[in-house]
Amino acid sequence: MGRQRRWTSATRRALYIALPLLCVAHGAAAVDATIEGVSGAVERNIQAYLQNVDAEQYTDVRLEGEIRRRTQEAMRVFGYYEPDITLERATADRVWLEIEPGPQVKIETLSINIEGDASNDPPFQDAIDAFPLQEGDVLRHAPWDRLRNQFSGLAIERGYFDWGFTDRRMEVRPYLQSARLYMDFNSGPRYQFGRTSIVGSHIEIDRLRRIQPFEAGDPYLAENLARYNQRLGETGWFRSVSVRPRLETAQELVIAPPGGGDPWWSEATSTQPERPRVSVAALASVLSISSTTDTRLPIDVNVEPADRHQFEVGIGYATDVGPRLRFGWKQPWINRFGHSLDHDLYLSAPEQRFTGVYNVPLDDPLRDSYRLQYGVRNIDDSDTRLLESSVEVARRWQFDNDWVQTLYLRTSYVDFEQGGEADQVWLLYPGIQWSRTRTRPQRFPLWGDRQQFSVEYSDTVWGSDAQFTRLTGDTEWIRTIGSDNRFLGRLSVGAIETDDFSKLPPSLRFFAGGDRSVRGYSFESLSPRNEEGRLRGGQQKITSSLEYQRRVTGDWWGATFVDSGNAFDNWGPDSLKTGAGAGVRWISPVGPIRLDVAHPFDHEDDWRLHFSIGPEF
Repeated sequence: MGRQRRWTSATRRALYIALPLLCVAHGAAAVDATIEGVSGAVERNIQAYLQNVDAEQYTDVRLEGEIRRRTQEAMRVFGYYEPDITLERATADRVWLEIEPGPQVKIETLSINIEGDASNDPPFQDAIDAFPLQEGDVLRHAPWDRLRNQFSGLAIERGYFDWGFTDRRMEVRPYLQSARLYMDFNSGPRYQFGRTSIVGSHIEIDRLRRIQPFEAGDPYLAENLARYNQRLGETGWFRSVSVRPRLETAQELVIAPPGGGDPWWSEATSTQPERPRVSVAALASVLSISSTTDTRLPIDVNVEPADRHQFEVGIGYATDVGPRLRFGWKQPWINRFGHSLDHDLYLSAPEQRFTGVYNVPLDDPLRDSYRLQYGVRNIDDSDTRLLESSVEVARRWQFDNDWVQTLYLRTSYVDFEQGGEADQVWLLYPGIQWSRTRTRPQRFPLWGDRQQFSVEYSDTVWGSDAQFTRLTGDTEWIRTIGSDNRFLGRLSVGAIETDDFSKLPPSLRFFAGGDRSVRGYSFESLSPRNEEGRLRGGQQKITSSLEYQRRVTGDWWGATFVDSGNAFDNWGPDSLKTGAGAGVRWISPVGPIRLDVAHPFDHEDDWRLHFSIGPEF
């Protein structure tokens, strides 16, 4: 790297010819530089410093001086303070730099101290422990600047509004190849949450306070403000939500960068994406505050009611059901207690259904609620005819680990015909379900999983027309390696124990096959058949799928998959049906669109096309 290179006239002529092909222009008069003597991050930083130099704005002498100055600045951040720079001009906007970097400056003294309440606050000590430089190391500016910004960001996030640097120096002695670094940070006292004032709510204030993640007197934490803002938004009761501290004094804290852009604290609050981010407006209000003996910070909450009636129309298509139409009518609040009512109408060729859900939130409206669900459904598909009306009362709990437990009692009246056998039954049965869904991001998850397990029981003792125990379990997984390799796995199982299977309506029996089951077979075409060859439905079911997706370009992905499973009365490995194929995925503005071609292994000449819109979960 330090070798002096001599350029002959022939070499220069060759470089004159090759350089226009090798350099990427940044503008009509931007300087293109070929750099010798340094490489890697140092070379890239020099290129970055030179890329906006407009040669037309300088005389020849001033241009060479500007290039030298910027090159030296670019190298200082890596500890090179005395480089030897040889500059040769090819044209007005093309130069060659031969650099002898010289020795790097090393850290002779490193002193970092924290005073005030933050001296006992673990995140500040963690920041010091994670600082990568020690005495004797080569000086690098970036870690030093990051630590300074990290202290400032932590102070704003954690309520140290009287913070300041009592000493912040970088003393460099290039002739001795040494540097002395001093950073003394005084956080002052830590502020606490004060009284919370809520304005504009049409919902009882006590209900909003119950989901507040902090109490008056708790240490201030911007993350808790963001979480409260997020929780209020998730209730669906409000069109807009603003949660911010009330500041009443005048010490400037936030200084915008000289070149424009967001203040440093905007980056400080986004260093941990798994946290909910506090809004810019909330942090911007921390512009000024002076020393005071009162360290309690009042919190102002301003909300605006959501529209009382919300409507939604959806149109889709899937090979299982063909065209489909959905109409939704949602009332996110119908009284001051936050009760809500949703209605949904779904129409397709084989199935039509209308459902309604009345939701009664409890003390924690996001986690605990009662639910009344009712609906009517009609199915006319292949060997299945069904007209069903049902009512369900449920109690829902959501735990801290994101698992949801639902205990319900369902009653339904079903007029059905399956495989030529008709009946009318009234069923009353309790059930319990545990479920959890995690995805990120929502539109096209690169990581996620879904689990669901339920148990239902009916008995003639309490008047139900059928006695049965029904268990179902589903799990789906999405994982990504890098940014271009996506893997999906799915397993679904079910079992029914009953003495009179003919009394069970088709909605409780098991079928397999279709877009989200075993591809290569038509929708719900896999199940035991009666003596006439008609589908009867099974008492057991197992389906599984493995899929690999590879990004082709942008939002386009290719996929290969293999599915296996069946519905049956007595499970056995020989009963499984398997299909495999390939497909295309496009992440459209309305959601992922999937097109698959699948081949069933037990029918050599059959190929089936599968098309669907919407996320996997």
